[in-house]
Amino acid sequence: MPKTEAELNAFLADLGISVSTVRHPPLFTVADSQGLRGDIPGGHTKNLFLKDKKDNYFLVTVGEDAVVDLKQIHHLIGAASRVSFGKPEMLMELLGVIPGAVTVFGLINDTEGRVKVVLDEALMGHDIINGHPLTNEATTSIAAGDLIRFVKATGHDPVILKVS
Repeated sequence: MPKTEAELNAFLADLGISVSTVRHPPLFTVADSQGLRGDIPGGHTKNLFLKDKKDNYFLVTVGEDAVVDLKQIHHLIGAASRVSFGKPEMLMELLGVIPGAVTVFGLINDTEGRVKVVLDEALMGHDIINGHPLTNEATTSIAAGDLIRFVKATGHDPVILKVS
Protein backbone atom coordinates (compact mmCIF):
# COMPACT_ATOMS: atom_id res chain seq x y z
CA MET A 1 0.00 0.00 0.00
CA PRO A 2 1.30 3.47 -0.82
CA LYS A 3 2.17 5.76 2.05
CA THR A 4 -0.42 8.28 3.20
CA GLU A 5 0.00 12.00 3.65
CA ALA A 6 0.17 11.41 7.42
CA GLU A 7 2.98 8.87 6.95
CA LEU A 8 4.83 11.35 4.70
CA ASN A 9 4.50 14.04 7.38
CA ALA A 10 5.78 11.63 10.04
CA PHE A 11 8.76 10.71 7.83
CA LEU A 12 9.59 14.40 7.34
CA ALA A 13 9.21 15.07 11.07
CA ASP A 14 11.55 12.15 11.87
CA LEU A 15 14.12 13.82 9.62
CA GLY A 16 13.65 17.08 11.53
CA ILE A 17 12.18 18.73 8.42
CA SER A 18 9.54 21.37 9.01
CA VAL A 19 6.92 21.88 6.30
CA SER A 20 3.66 23.78 5.97
CA THR A 21 0.63 22.50 4.11
CA VAL A 22 -2.33 24.37 2.66
CA ARG A 23 -5.58 22.53 1.79
CA HIS A 24 -7.48 23.34 -1.40
CA PRO A 25 -9.84 21.70 -3.91
CA PRO A 26 -8.22 19.01 -6.09
CA LEU A 27 -5.79 20.46 -8.63
CA PHE A 28 -5.05 18.44 -11.77
CA THR A 29 -3.11 20.89 -13.93
CA VAL A 30 -0.71 23.79 -13.53
CA ALA A 31 -3.54 26.10 -14.67
CA ASP A 32 -5.80 24.72 -11.92
CA SER A 33 -3.00 25.25 -9.44
CA GLN A 34 -2.34 28.83 -10.46
CA GLY A 35 -6.00 29.68 -10.16
CA LEU A 36 -6.82 28.01 -6.87
CA ARG A 37 -3.78 27.80 -4.63
CA GLY A 38 -3.84 31.37 -3.37
CA ASP A 39 -0.67 33.16 -2.47
CA ILE A 40 1.66 30.33 -1.47
CA PRO A 41 5.21 31.71 -1.80
CA GLY A 42 8.08 29.82 -3.41
CA GLY A 43 8.68 27.74 -6.50
CA HIS A 44 5.71 25.67 -7.62
CA THR A 45 6.39 22.35 -9.30
CA LYS A 46 5.40 20.54 -12.45
CA ASN A 47 6.30 16.84 -12.36
CA LEU A 48 6.88 14.59 -15.34
CA PHE A 49 6.80 10.82 -14.82
CA LEU A 50 8.71 9.45 -17.79
CA LYS A 51 10.02 6.12 -19.06
CA ASP A 52 12.38 5.02 -21.77
CA LYS A 53 12.20 1.94 -24.01
CA LYS A 54 14.17 -0.14 -21.49
CA ASP A 55 11.57 0.55 -18.77
CA ASN A 56 13.82 2.94 -16.87
CA TYR A 57 11.66 5.45 -15.01
CA PHE A 58 12.35 9.11 -14.33
CA LEU A 59 10.68 11.76 -12.22
CA VAL A 60 11.58 15.16 -13.61
CA THR A 61 10.55 18.02 -11.32
CA VAL A 62 10.64 21.51 -12.83
CA GLY A 63 9.07 24.89 -12.12
CA GLU A 64 5.41 25.20 -13.08
CA ASP A 65 6.17 27.51 -16.03
CA ALA A 66 9.17 25.54 -17.29
CA VAL A 67 9.23 24.42 -20.90
CA VAL A 68 10.71 20.93 -21.29
CA ASP A 69 11.67 19.52 -24.70
CA LEU A 70 10.44 15.93 -24.41
CA LYS A 71 12.07 15.07 -27.73
CA GLN A 72 15.53 15.95 -26.39
CA ILE A 73 15.36 15.46 -22.63
CA HIS A 74 16.56 11.85 -22.87
CA HIS A 75 20.03 13.14 -23.70
CA LEU A 76 20.12 15.17 -20.48
CA ILE A 77 18.68 12.64 -18.03
CA GLY A 78 20.57 9.56 -19.20
CA ALA A 79 17.63 7.69 -20.69
CA ALA A 80 18.34 4.76 -23.03
CA SER A 81 16.02 6.19 -25.69
CA ARG A 82 13.49 8.92 -26.23
CA VAL A 83 11.03 9.05 -23.37
CA SER A 84 7.27 8.88 -23.06
CA PHE A 85 4.95 9.40 -20.14
CA GLY A 86 4.76 6.45 -17.77
CA LYS A 87 1.44 4.63 -17.55
CA PRO A 88 -0.89 5.40 -14.61
CA GLU A 89 -0.50 1.83 -13.30
CA MET A 90 3.29 2.26 -13.03
CA LEU A 91 2.86 5.71 -11.51
CA MET A 92 0.76 4.14 -8.75
CA GLU A 93 3.09 1.15 -8.37
CA LEU A 94 6.29 3.19 -8.14
CA LEU A 95 5.26 6.55 -6.65
CA GLY A 96 1.89 5.70 -5.07
CA VAL A 97 0.01 8.55 -6.71
CA ILE A 98 -2.53 9.08 -9.48
CA PRO A 99 -2.15 11.29 -12.57
CA GLY A 100 -2.73 14.88 -11.49
CA ALA A 101 -1.05 14.26 -8.14
CA VAL A 102 2.48 13.45 -9.35
CA THR A 103 4.95 14.82 -6.84
CA VAL A 104 8.55 14.57 -5.74
CA PHE A 105 7.14 13.44 -2.38
CA GLY A 106 6.03 10.23 -4.15
CA LEU A 107 9.64 9.05 -3.91
CA ILE A 108 8.79 7.89 -0.38
CA ASN A 109 6.89 5.03 -2.08
CA ASP A 110 9.73 4.01 -4.43
CA THR A 111 11.39 1.77 -1.86
CA GLU A 112 13.31 -0.18 -4.51
CA GLY A 113 14.85 2.96 -6.03
CA ARG A 114 13.53 2.28 -9.51
CA VAL A 115 12.85 5.94 -10.30
CA LYS A 116 15.70 8.32 -11.15
CA VAL A 117 14.89 11.80 -9.83
CA VAL A 118 15.92 14.90 -11.73
CA LEU A 119 15.37 18.33 -10.19
CA ASP A 120 15.55 21.36 -12.45
CA GLU A 121 18.34 23.77 -11.57
CA ALA A 122 16.09 26.82 -12.00
CA LEU A 123 13.47 25.38 -9.62
CA MET A 124 16.12 24.64 -7.00
CA GLY A 125 17.09 28.33 -7.07
CA HIS A 126 13.99 29.02 -4.95
CA ASP A 127 14.34 29.03 -1.15
CA ILE A 128 10.97 27.25 -0.84
CA ILE A 129 9.65 24.48 -3.11
CA ASN A 130 5.95 23.54 -3.23
CA GLY A 131 4.52 20.15 -4.14
CA HIS A 132 1.54 17.92 -3.51
CA PRO A 133 1.85 15.81 -0.32
CA LEU A 134 0.76 12.58 -2.13
CA THR A 135 -2.66 14.15 -2.80
CA ASN A 136 -3.65 16.94 -5.17
CA GLU A 137 -5.94 18.38 -2.49
CA ALA A 138 -3.08 20.14 -0.69
CA THR A 139 0.21 21.92 -1.32
CA THR A 140 3.20 21.39 0.97
CA SER A 141 6.00 23.95 1.20
CA ILE A 142 9.51 22.73 2.00
CA ALA A 143 12.91 24.47 2.07
CA ALA A 144 14.97 23.58 -1.02
CA GLY A 145 17.78 22.13 1.09
CA ASP A 146 15.29 20.04 3.06
CA LEU A 147 13.82 18.73 -0.19
CA ILE A 148 17.28 17.41 -1.11
CA ARG A 149 17.56 15.83 2.36
CA PHE A 150 14.14 14.20 1.90
CA VAL A 151 15.06 12.79 -1.53
CA LYS A 152 18.31 11.34 -0.17
CA ALA A 153 16.49 9.89 2.87
CA THR A 154 14.22 7.95 0.49
CA GLY A 155 17.31 6.26 -0.94
CA HIS A 156 17.45 8.32 -4.13
CA ASP A 157 20.36 10.33 -5.47
CA PRO A 158 18.89 13.63 -6.68
CA VAL A 159 20.37 14.91 -9.91
CA ILE A 160 20.13 18.66 -10.39
CA LEU A 161 20.22 19.58 -14.08
CA LYS A 162 19.22 22.48 -16.31
CA VAL A 163 16.30 20.74 -18.01
CA SER A 164 14.02 23.71 -18.67
